[in-house]
Amino acid sequence: MPAHYIWLFFAVLTETLGTTALQASQQFTRFWPAVAVIVFYAISFYCMSFALRAMPVGIVYAIWSGLGIVLIASIGYVLFGQKLDLAAVLGLAMIIGGIVVIHLFSSSQTH
Repeated sequence: MPAHYIWLFFAVLTETLGTTALQASQQFTRFWPAVAVIVFYAISFYCMSFALRAMPVGIVYAIWSGLGIVLIASIGYVLFGQKLDLAAVLGLAMIIGGIVVIHLFSSSQTH
């Protein structure tokens, strides 16, 4: 697997952890979860910068945000008891489909 995908994976992972901490921080009223938000987002952007060395910003951002949306919706469902109706599940499936289309068929994926 190319290194830029590994960096992008870690960027998505840390962004998801940061967003989870954002929920746990209760609008930045809890100190340690608020610190975790800042740390995880900083790490995420740092990792994303390495992915941007080999991939265009639009593609990196589409994958980063799309996978982040799907992961955080799943975490919200499991950890925070947030509900996902059929429309939400279908929308998340379309996001995954879009990422697959970019990965399999886009020639602008790397530069």
